[in-house]
Amino acid sequence: MSVNNLPTYQYTIKELTRKKRIKHLLLGNGFSMAYDSKIFSYNALSTFIDNSDDLLLKQLFKSINTKNFEVIMQQLDLFANVAKVFNAEKTLIDNIQQTSVHLKDSLIDAIQVMHPEHVFKLPEEKSIACCSFLNDYLSNDGNVFTSNYDLLLYWVLMRNTLKNAGDGFGRELENPLGDDFVPNYEPDYSELRWGKNKESQKVFYLHGALHLFDTGIDIVKEEYNGDLLLNNIKARMQNKEYPIFVTAGNANEKLTHIMHNRYLTFCYEKLSAITGSLITFGFNFGDNDTHIIDAINKAAQQPVSDSLRSVYIGVYSDGDLEHIERIEKKIKCRVRKYNAKTANVWNEIS
Repeated sequence: MSVNNLPTYQYTIKELTRKKRIKHLLLGNGFSMAYDSKIFSYNALSTFIDNSDDLLLKQLFKSINTKNFEVIMQQLDLFANVAKVFNAEKTLIDNIQQTSVHLKDSLIDAIQVMHPEHVFKLPEEKSIACCSFLNDYLSNDGNVFTSNYDLLLYWVLMRNTLKNAGDGFGRELENPLGDDFVPNYEPDYSELRWGKNKESQKVFYLHGALHLFDTGIDIVKEEYNGDLLLNNIKARMQNKEYPIFVTAGNANEKLTHIMHNRYLTFCYEKLSAITGSLITFGFNFGDNDTHIIDAINKAAQQPVSDSLRSVYIGVYSDGDLEHIERIEKKIKCRVRKYNAKTANVWNEIS
């Protein structure tokens, strides 16, 4: 079968609406690549490193012969473990581990450099089209999950007003009055913290994102405050603060990272408890994504009345279709495919 013979996105949504099925959305890197494949891709990130002055990172890419950051980090972790088993010198092991940390930092820098400068660089028609795409889920009791680190989804949500697009963040009053009268009282509010609003949360960053930070006490969200959002993020980085950012190599390492952060754990558990149907767009279910399949299977294996009934996977190419057909038996609910090119998320079809 060819991708061109698959049902369209519109037909898929129409069928789910006819069945009165709650639907949720899972976004992968293809969501960002559909906006601009030149900047939102692993190849683009590796090109950034290739053009940098960092000789060590260039040599790593060349020696391991891959364009995938996660594979390189996985190899570094493996190398460090092997070195420990063979009682290698501590200096060597430390160098390997420091290189892994350096690579993660470089990945953050690369994504920052290659982003559109700010939210208003997104063409209005693309922003509106994407908003409409997302709103079909959010306004109908659905959730939006994303595995992407970039700011694209956040920018679309900031630029448009969506009623049910809560991400669990909000301000808290730092100096409550109590019963006392205080003349000239001025309320003092915190930065955007995650927690108190999590029960109404509808947007979930499964692997973190550039604008989310763990301060050690609170999970906070960087915001636009008159200065460019990327500038604010960069300032935090210069202060030795780093985004919540799952960059571990394989699925087990990703899950370990997720389970050691309360925000990420909450998002993962929400995915593991969805009901109705899940539609994926731009998510390729690669070898490093088995933890996502595990979450889907947990949702599917809930009591029948509260279980995930089906997954509709967006497919771009015949090669993608063959891959999904090879792995779909790992998913413990009904799997359907649709032609992802018909979704027209960014108004790319004139």
